[in-house]
Amino acid sequence: MTTRRERIINLLKEQPGLTDRQITDIIDGPNKPQQPVNFINHRLVNKNIILRQKRSDGLIGNYLTELSSEKHISTYHSSLSIKNSSIGKSLSEDGIKEHLQKWLSNQNWRLKIAWGNARGIDIEAQKENELWVIEVKGEGSRTQMNANFFLSVLGEILQRMNDPNTKYSISLPDIPQFQGLWKRLPYEAKKRLGISVLFINNQGEVREVNA
Repeated sequence: MTTRRERIINLLKEQPGLTDRQITDIIDGPNKPQQPVNFINHRLVNKNIILRQKRSDGLIGNYLTELSSEKHISTYHSSLSIKNSSIGKSLSEDGIKEHLQKWLSNQNWRLKIAWGNARGIDIEAQKENELWVIEVKGEGSRTQMNANFFLSVLGEILQRMNDPNTKYSISLPDIPQFQGLWKRLPYEAKKRLGISVLFINNQGEVREVNA
């Protein structure tokens, strides 16, 4: 059985920038006390495994540091359950970025990609006078995590929408849960925002869906 510390590290690897409240909601459940998570996070800061920085919304987010050695991540991965370890790299956040890199490069887009825990736009693609901004989320280890990822990636792309001439998209694993979440998002909201979703399957095939 994994410890809360290990679960926090893995969660921040999949979704950097979560607050203590958000981590608590995912790991322990909504409205549970966040003091245990806060205590562990401060200990992780002291060990240079995570850093705490103010986000654009003014809240304090938690991020894995570049100094958080691979052994911390691999130690957690080795203790994952069979169910969790079945999630392949191809549908992790960086795995999806790799698929998109190949797909977009084949269409002559010039790419700037934020790998791993790097801050900024996940994928910025340019071709002549066109600009395409894409925010990415991978597959989580639990159903609740995927729902949070979906809301998070929508929030991230909304914060990027400052140019009416730029194309904006989110990219997600092509699995039933994310398909359903996109479908349930109101049509008028998707139409007015003008965003599309790029679904990626295990074979790296890309399927763009508009409103």
